[in-house]
Amino acid sequence: MASITTKPALVTLRQLLSELRKQSSSKKLAENQTVQYILRQYRKYQTTDQQLCKAIDEMHFRAKTYCDYLHHSRRYKEINTEFKGKGERSVEETARMVGFKLPHDPK
Repeated sequence: MASITTKPALVTLRQLLSELRKQSSSKKLAENQTVQYILRQYRKYQTTDQQLCKAIDEMHFRAKTYCDYLHHSRRYKEINTEFKGKGERSVEETARMVGFKLPHDPK
């Protein structure tokens, strides 16, 4: 069971807030409605006793899934802008893009 105060739940919350910070246009994360909603949900499912509560596990699973979604969508945008087609590329530019160096022609 993943209580909200356990380490995995807090790590997930920190990762989620980090991803939201990277994708947010505003500087203050506390003003973001998404962050406010997430923190309300974390507080709502915070329990003090060790009772069996499937809602806590479900909330942790959803938070982890949403965190993964945000991370991978950000990485997709980064990779897409880096490797997006810009028309025809030269052989040197293509080799440099994938990490190779072409041999020099001795003249």
